[in-house]
Amino acid sequence: MSVEAVTGRPAPALSAWVRRYVGYRLTGVPPGVHLGLPSRHLTVVLSLAGPVRLTAMPDPAQSPGAFQALAGGLATRPAVIAQDAVQEGVQLELTPAGARALLAVPAGALGPAVVGLEDLLGAGARELLDRLAATAGWAGRFAVLDDVLVRRPGPARPPDAPLARAWDLLVASGGTVRVGELAERVGWSRRNLADRFQREYGLPPKAAARVVRFERSRALVQRRDRPSLAAVAAACGYADQAHLAREWRDLAGCPPSAWLAAEDLPSVQAVAAATGHDPGHD
Repeated sequence: MSVEAVTGRPAPALSAWVRRYVGYRLTGVPPGVHLGLPSRHLTVVLSLAGPVRLTAMPDPAQSPGAFQALAGGLATRPAVIAQDAVQEGVQLELTPAGARALLAVPAGALGPAVVGLEDLLGAGARELLDRLAATAGWAGRFAVLDDVLVRRPGPARPPDAPLARAWDLLVASGGTVRVGELAERVGWSRRNLADRFQREYGLPPKAAARVVRFERSRALVQRRDRPSLAAVAAACGYADQAHLAREWRDLAGCPPSAWLAAEDLPSVQAVAAATGHDPGHD
């Protein structure tokens, strides 16, 4: 079994829209599945091997599918992804602002759905796949991404300033800010904030806070020097370890210990996490 992963930072002009690129190549992977877990970033995957096969979607109303290139919105359920023996491609982590700028839609237009990237970029998706396949080396492939993405038109209209501020405050708090406090700090009623936040981001503020808190807990439980689950719960704002476990069952479909055991097999997400850092602090 061979696992290769390289992380790249986007060009400065893209830094507000793309958190990072992850190039991956896994060979000799045993058959199975892994979970694509909820995140505060939208996911774009460009596969340079076979299509990415999702056997269960984050949106339970959406049928399973296979995609050579895909984009996924913000969700509170995992995607179940089939493991192929050879996996190669690039994964991009987009901010919600990046959805408007690079995909030409707000994150709320995707909701929890996974769609073919060509549905959003048209011929741009094929250009990305063809040029990535024709380019050797991760540095060269990341340069291709920069070249194509900086030519995207950018947001026709950014989200209203209070919405952008609400998102930033929620992320900065690690998902611990209360919705009432969030509404007060941006100067809107709680109801107005909840309605408009969900239209923009695809999740209401309380659900988005759960995802942000969960994502930070996942980063901690994946560390080589992993703290105890009780310490993770305290660090991430959960009432106790039992609360942490309940949230994991809701958002990941299993408690942290079971997920860690399942993720002993290499996966694209595990590789990406291993090359990253605590997402609650960037």
